[in-house]
Amino acid sequence: MENESLSQLFALYGDDVFRLALGYLGNVQDAEDVCQNVFLQLAEKNTQLEKGKEKHWLLKCTANACKNTLRSFWRRNRNELSETIPALDDSETELWDAVMHLPPKYRAVLHLYYYEGYDQGEIGKILHISLTAVQTRMSRAREMLKKELYDER
Repeated sequence: MENESLSQLFALYGDDVFRLALGYLGNVQDAEDVCQNVFLQLAEKNTQLEKGKEKHWLLKCTANACKNTLRSFWRRNRNELSETIPALDDSETELWDAVMHLPPKYRAVLHLYYYEGYDQGEIGKILHISLTAVQTRMSRAREMLKKELYDER
């Protein structure tokens, strides 16, 4: 892939890739690594992306890379530092903390649905899961959030 078109794709979709990775991994450094690796993979393999499907391909690769990262031995056997994410007000901080406490598979579906605007069928294709699994994960994630947010109050 040419450097010019790669930089255009990064400018257009780099933030989307990063946000999905952050939602999956809950760690800025790991999300940056995954984002970088996705675009390196695109550059090194000379992948020809179908016009209009670039974002879909990038998010699919990001989801797969995040799953691999979560399965890695080093990821499972380390202690993470606590991070604070800046927010506009206390309610956003509270919601962000609640979402980040969800298991990665639930964070991912919520991110793709609410922040990226994908419908449930598209989310299933990106994450390689059935429509029923997407619906179940979204329902469970909402219940977990509701329980955590209302129990705190």
